[in-house]
Amino acid sequence: MRPHHLITHPRALHPGAWWLWAIGLAAAASRTMNPVPLLLIIAVSWFVVSARRGDTPWASSYALFFKLALFVIAVHLVFQTLLSGNAQGLTVLFTLPQLPLPESTGLQIGGEVTLEALLSALYVALQLAAIFCCIGAANALGSARQLLRYVPAALYEIGVACIIALTFAPQLATDARRVRDAARLRGGNTGRIRRFGRLAMPMLEGALERSVDLAAAMDSRGYGRTTVSDPRSRRITSALVITGMLGVCLGVYGILSGTASDWMGLPALLVGCVLGIAGLVVGGRRTGRTRYRPDPEAVPELLVVASGLTAAVLTFWQMRVDPTTLVMGSVAKVPPVPVLACVGILVGALPAFLAPPLPRPAAQAQPDELEVAA
Repeated sequence: MRPHHLITHPRALHPGAWWLWAIGLAAAASRTMNPVPLLLIIAVSWFVVSARRGDTPWASSYALFFKLALFVIAVHLVFQTLLSGNAQGLTVLFTLPQLPLPESTGLQIGGEVTLEALLSALYVALQLAAIFCCIGAANALGSARQLLRYVPAALYEIGVACIIALTFAPQLATDARRVRDAARLRGGNTGRIRRFGRLAMPMLEGALERSVDLAAAMDSRGYGRTTVSDPRSRRITSALVITGMLGVCLGVYGILSGTASDWMGLPALLVGCVLGIAGLVVGGRRTGRTRYRPDPEAVPELLVVASGLTAAVLTFWQMRVDPTTLVMGSVAKVPPVPVLACVGILVGALPAFLAPPLPRPAAQAQPDELEVAA
């Protein structure tokens, strides 16, 4: 057996495997409003990132996405407290001063705040927070720049734009740490709110500059250049890819919603995939590409992808056999434990053990060794 098939052989895992694993967990989170599996998904993503993240600049992006998830939860609760009224339950927790508004607006600011309204807002925000944590885990474990090497030639321009967008968050985390350290060395006010207002603009400016520099570097190296300029081939490629992507979007929407028409589910997804693949094949002939030292696609990659897909499949199966455990009828009751979905999500934690460890950085030479070498 070759070394890259062993889970103990130190190497970097294929970034596509990490992204497929995270998409599987995010798909599982999209099917439930139960806080038990949602909190379990957040815990699994944190556990895997803690076990397998390296020393790369994008490895710290998970903390940024986690803080963003907490911010989303706080915003949901604040707006629900101010705008809910007592329309979503009878268990009144407290009463806020009410602002008079015209009845024609249909809005109510202040008034009675119920337990059912707060719990409903918390569960909705928790679902979005779990999806944010999955995206943050994929950013921290799989380099978005390396994914650019595997984007089909027909989607190369779109892929470059997506990679620039995906690298914005890791660059923002790196610039935030750099600007914060520089501010501490200069001293001055250490209040968090005032310091954040003073440092926000340099952080955003630095992250945008690095993203634009990345795009300029890729363009100067010939990324996305076409070797055949045939207008007919370009039009056929565009029509096939756009129609295929539309079919994939309708198919995914039909599968996830569960209430759409039958043709919007699996049939639309299959037709969209066939048209999309045909467009990628036709468009790929317009661009000649070479690949230097491709990442291996071996047994550890398959195990990591399978663990993420297991979480999605078992959660979807739980929705099919017992949907009341994933979408609760009453938010005031104690949330049930969906056993099948929880088992699948726990399987999603296996990459913490199945993914190969990262190679250790080369040890720095000792001063004595440097003297001998000199």
